[in-house]
Amino acid sequence: MITALAMPYAGSAQNFKVEKYDIKGDGGTDYVAVEAATGHVFVSRATHMMVVDGATGKVLGDIPNTPGVHGAGIATKSGHGFTTDGGDQNVTMFDLKTFAPIKQIKVGPGLDGIMYDEPDDKIVLTNHSNPGTLTAIDPKSGDIVATVELEDNAPEGAAADGNGHIFVNNEGKNTIQVIDVKTWKATASWPLAPCAGPTGIAYDKASNRIFSGCSNTSVVVDASSGKIVASIKNGTRVDALGWDPGKKLIFIPNGGEGNVTVVHQDSADKYTVVDTVATFAGAKTICVDPATHTAYLFQPERGPAPAPPAGTPAPAPGGRGRGPQGPIVAAWFIAVRP
Repeated sequence: MITALAMPYAGSAQNFKVEKYDIKGDGGTDYVAVEAATGHVFVSRATHMMVVDGATGKVLGDIPNTPGVHGAGIATKSGHGFTTDGGDQNVTMFDLKTFAPIKQIKVGPGLDGIMYDEPDDKIVLTNHSNPGTLTAIDPKSGDIVATVELEDNAPEGAAADGNGHIFVNNEGKNTIQVIDVKTWKATASWPLAPCAGPTGIAYDKASNRIFSGCSNTSVVVDASSGKIVASIKNGTRVDALGWDPGKKLIFIPNGGEGNVTVVHQDSADKYTVVDTVATFAGAKTICVDPATHTAYLFQPERGPAPAPPAGTPAPAPGGRGRGPQGPIVAAWFIAVRP
C-alpha cells in the first residue's frame, strides 16, 4: 500500500513528497540505516532486520536471528553490514549483497547505537552499559580493535570528522564527548544546554559543525571549540537526526508529534526551519540517503491493546512504561522525497 502527500518547501519551487509503504512483518522498531551505493534501507524489527528498496518500498530480504536489534552499520567498501543485537549481546556481521549472516561478534551488554566511520574505516558502537562504552570494529575482519569508557551510562549517536575525532552524544549527562581515534581515549566533554537528552548526531565537514538532535530544542556545535552556535526548535521524542550535505538540510524526527522538522543551513551559524513534514505518530528515528536526498523512517501501526484479565488491578497513577500493546496492523516504511 502506498499513499503520497505533497508538502511545500519554503523558499523554492521544490516540494517534499511523503510516501508510505506497508512492508508487513512482525516486530517493533529502533534505527533505520541506508546504503547510499544501492539505496537499500535496513529496518530494525526487534528480532530480525528487514532490507527494503528505498526507491520502491519493496522488501528485498531479511536478516534473521538478531534478538533485541537496535540498528545497522553499513561498510560498503568492505561489503559487510553489522547489527547491534542487544538481546544476546552480539553484533551480527552480514554480507551486503546476499544479506547472509557471516559471523557473530560477542561485544557485551547494552548494545544500542551503531554507525560506520568512513574516514577511519571503523564500525562504531555506543553501548548503554555501566559505564557506557564506545566499541570500534574492523569492518573487514569483524575484529574488535578498541573499547573506550565514556562518562555516561547512556551514550547515543556518534559521528566522525575525518580528522581523527569521533563525537558521541551522552543522553544522560547532556554532553558531547570527543574521542581521539589514534589513542582511543576521550579527550573532551562539552555541555549541550539548552539541549536535553541528546540522541541523534551528524557532522558537516564543510562548516565543521556538529548537529545534535534533542527533544524540543536541538543544537549546533562548533567542532573545534565545543561552543553552541545555534539552537533549533523542534518537537518531542527525538531519537535520531538526518543530514543531507548536498541540500544542506537537517531532518529531525519528532515521534511525539508524528512529523519531521526540516531545517536549512543558511551558513555555519544560521539555521532556518523550512518545513514540518507529517509522517506517522511514533516515528522517531531517521536516515538520509545523500545520493537521492530522500529521508527514511519506519513505524508500526498497532490496533487496540487487549483488555486486561478480569481482576487485574489498575496501573498506579504516574507509573512508567507503555503497558500492553495491541497487534501490529500495518508496518509503515516512510520515504520523504524532495
